[in-house]
Amino acid sequence: MKPSALVIGGTGPTGHFIVNGLRARGHAVSILHTGRHEIPEIPDDVEHIHTDPYDEAALKGALGQRTFDVCVATYGRLRRTAEIMRGRTGRFVSVGGVPAYLGFMNPRALRPAGLPVPTGEDSPLVRNEGDDGKGYRIVRSEEAVLEAHPSAAHFRYPMVYGPYQPAPREWCVVKRILDGRRQIILADDGLTLQIHGYVENLAHAVLLAVDHPEASAGQIYNCGDEETLTLRQIVELIAEALGQPLEIVTMPWKLATPARPLVGQPLPTHRVLDLAKLRHQLGYRDRVPAREAIVHTARWLVEHPPELGGLEETVLQDPFDYAAEDRLIGAWERALASIPDPDFTTPPGYGMAYSGPGGRAPSKSEFS
Repeated sequence: MKPSALVIGGTGPTGHFIVNGLRARGHAVSILHTGRHEIPEIPDDVEHIHTDPYDEAALKGALGQRTFDVCVATYGRLRRTAEIMRGRTGRFVSVGGVPAYLGFMNPRALRPAGLPVPTGEDSPLVRNEGDDGKGYRIVRSEEAVLEAHPSAAHFRYPMVYGPYQPAPREWCVVKRILDGRRQIILADDGLTLQIHGYVENLAHAVLLAVDHPEASAGQIYNCGDEETLTLRQIVELIAEALGQPLEIVTMPWKLATPARPLVGQPLPTHRVLDLAKLRHQLGYRDRVPAREAIVHTARWLVEHPPELGGLEETVLQDPFDYAAEDRLIGAWERALASIPDPDFTTPPGYGMAYSGPGGRAPSKSEFS
């Protein structure tokens, strides 16, 4: 008899990869979700339990007296789900978010502002609700999971990207290209680093807890792509993949208001997670390298564009106001042109340790 697996959720961006990964491992899989979103990637042999995972009474009623060998909780009220599944599953695996870290949503909660780079699982968590209400609730949920299921494995998802993402960050770039824009405004040369996780990679990380129940028991893991790309790299990769170069207009953060939806926080500080624990304990490696995943995501968005002014664009909060962007670019270019040459007596250098282009010349013209 096949081991049974319950996936709470299952039709979100990473859901079908988790479902099909469990099937490939020999599990008989059931998914519990609202039924509002059905996707073709879920095979016919998967049982659908339709109810509201956010409604405690509805969730209990839908499950009845059933038990499962594994439960993967990706949706709903995690604290309540963990309590309800106590005694109903041999193994509990859950997904939460990285706002558990102090400074992730509110970078000014740390001094100096911004997360440590990289941020490991032992970094400070949100313990004061006043610092970040959402992060505070996430931490409480994590504690509830491990209290109800001491052998659980919990995963802190970063922002997700790929097909079916309801907040497709890459659309900020793709739509501009499709609309014929030739310029895009980025803050501080687009050098901000922010970890994201491609849908297949994140699902792979979660499934490793199923493969390694003893190693992952009672553990919390960061997850995401192994390579964290800068915003500039993301823009350049998308533009190249879609065959339309974009001129990056760089401005200071305080002026670069059109860059806010790509940065996604009130400061352009870095948000990079340390994946060493996931790699060393569970053997994680990306299924899809980040540079390939960005390209695939961009092409998917071209084929499946969000509705104009619909949910995705509302969530992104990008108005795509090109007339305003052009006025800002014009004002910035005039401001740059008005700055006088500082005329340094001795121009600042990069330091004598630098020997790259424009740096210190070699002592000999030929290597011997």
